[in-house]
Amino acid sequence: MWKKIVLGIVLVIVLGITAVLGTLTFRRPTLVPPSNVKVAGTPEQVARGKYLFHAVSVCADCHSVLDMSRFGGPVVEGGLGKGKVMPEEMGLPGTIVASNLTSDKETGVADWTDGELIRAIRDGIGRDRRALFPLMPYSEYRHLSDSDVEAIVAYIRTLPAASNRLPPTKISFPVNLLIQGAPQPAGRIPEPDRSRPEAYGKYLVKVAGCQFCHTPVENEEPIPGKEFSGGHVFPMDKQYSVVSANLTPHEATGTGRWSEQQFLDKFYQYKDYVENGSPQVPLKENTIMPWLNYARMEEADLKAIFAYLKTVPAIENAVETKPGR
Repeated sequence: MWKKIVLGIVLVIVLGITAVLGTLTFRRPTLVPPSNVKVAGTPEQVARGKYLFHAVSVCADCHSVLDMSRFGGPVVEGGLGKGKVMPEEMGLPGTIVASNLTSDKETGVADWTDGELIRAIRDGIGRDRRALFPLMPYSEYRHLSDSDVEAIVAYIRTLPAASNRLPPTKISFPVNLLIQGAPQPAGRIPEPDRSRPEAYGKYLVKVAGCQFCHTPVENEEPIPGKEFSGGHVFPMDKQYSVVSANLTPHEATGTGRWSEQQFLDKFYQYKDYVENGSPQVPLKENTIMPWLNYARMEEADLKAIFAYLKTVPAIENAVETKPGR
């Protein structure tokens, strides 16, 4: 009798697993057709897009070839926007590729429509209708206003063609199935409220990915209630990792004692590296925090970010940003 009970339980478990796998296998990301918008590409639009691409949303950081022998990983000459295979040491599930965003006809995005680019940036859907791996922070970029995402596309269109044939992204099982629900249509996004620094700072924090990187994760998901408290671990290689800092206004472990000027100085101390080149450093002294990008951010924008961070809940979380060194 007990054997029949055990076999019955096993059968139920097997059927349950089969049903779940079947559901995941046939699950598809939420799709909407790309818009038929045609980006004008005015000088003002391109300038705004360049600023967002480099200094705010830091698209260049993933979609360019970087020199990680130098502090902050500056873009190598000729490597801007040409894409790359993400490093193995990041511990990603498979071969994850950041696309070539240049105007190269064979290996870049010359044949993409503006609507297809916008859909990829904000919805997380590739031109081939696949769900993009969420290392591409489209969960944050979906907050980009219509005018800002169009500005980014306008700037991408100006990137000189650079041939760089990359392998296709291949995401390992079962992650390839689990991410199918990540993309969501952004719809129309209005302009952020710039009249109040806290409100505009909240917008900038979203589209700059601050919350994404400065929130600890568990099972690859941000821990609810721990936003901005740091502790997100980023492997540099098999030996070294860096850990994001606590940005909450906690007096002892966060930024509670920081003044606005100290916050600005933290970013602008790297301006000389932006203008004159950063020094070579050993890997254990380097960082993946894109200081060279954020050092280009406008003062008013950094002040807005600081104003917003002062409003988030203070969370006690002492973080060692470079453990073991």
